[in-house]
Amino acid sequence: MLRMPSCLLKLIRVVLSHKPWALFTLIFVFVSFAYHKLYLGMWEDPESRVPTYGSSAEISCAHSVPSPLNITRGPSPSAGNVFFVETSEQTTPSYLFSCSVESAARTHPASRVMVLMRGLAKKNTSLPKHWAFSLLSCFPNVEIQPLDLTELFSGTPLAQWYLQPQRHQEPHFFPVLSDACRIVLMWKFGGIYLDTDFIVLRNLQNLTNALGIQDYDVLNGAFLSFKPKHKFMKLCIQDFVQEYNGWVWGHQGPELLTRVFKKWCSIQTIESMTCQGVRALAQEVVYPIPWQEWKKLFEAVNASEFHKLLKNTYAVHIWNKLSHGAKLEIPSQALLAQLYSQFCPATYAKMKHD
Repeated sequence: MLRMPSCLLKLIRVVLSHKPWALFTLIFVFVSFAYHKLYLGMWEDPESRVPTYGSSAEISCAHSVPSPLNITRGPSPSAGNVFFVETSEQTTPSYLFSCSVESAARTHPASRVMVLMRGLAKKNTSLPKHWAFSLLSCFPNVEIQPLDLTELFSGTPLAQWYLQPQRHQEPHFFPVLSDACRIVLMWKFGGIYLDTDFIVLRNLQNLTNALGIQDYDVLNGAFLSFKPKHKFMKLCIQDFVQEYNGWVWGHQGPELLTRVFKKWCSIQTIESMTCQGVRALAQEVVYPIPWQEWKKLFEAVNASEFHKLLKNTYAVHIWNKLSHGAKLEIPSQALLAQLYSQFCPATYAKMKHD
């Protein structure tokens, strides 16, 4: 109920003594007074404020992440960590980076999702002001930490390799550095490693001591899942140093894993198989879209096609090296847009807002 001050009451009495403008003036004064009170009241009452994303670094968890997390909870396998690694100095994660971590966090509620970034200051406890860090901090199982390469490689043959200055001048240094990090993480700690251009569809913990077939006769390390101190990972570290060639793209990555697996199994050609406890997963499991067909990610698919394509898939590799420049309409029926919408809804909401 609005109260009129005494000065306003006196004004009304004066106005009423001067006709014929009395009624008009009275209405005008009352409407102005009411508007003034209501306008100020909206901004003075915190409960009346409408949340906005005025700063790109500020994301409201209540608006980004359901509570409790919208996760289908089945029997939870005993969980190792899920690792993501950023070996460049950049600290401005992309939508795809955010989606990768969010989708892993949602599908692995019992696991720690570790995001290790070389660009983060080691002694600074606060994260850079960026919307992706704010959004991912909403997930209780996500931890974002500095990547200390000297410490990570210590106690392995890669420690001496990393300290050689000439390595840092090689043309593929960052990809090679990423290749080194993933095999050492699997050797030292075990768990799951994922590149930051994966969208995770379901829990990966049952795929133990496994890696995926990229295409005919080639394994890829964008997904790895191993128990700690596994002999296969030890052989990968040894091969990394003994057969090192940082000037050839993929020599320390897919080609290394393919070489080691063929020796491990004493085979000439790789196919979906299990050999001495290590699994080469069928292509559809984590690489359902071949790299040669990456443009399919941007093509529209209906619900039936979507389900058929991904019915046996655990995660989808987006091949960001090839696809990063392609235009994605949001919202749309493009395969990639539907993956964002279903498996990283908080990131997707941010994309739509932007």
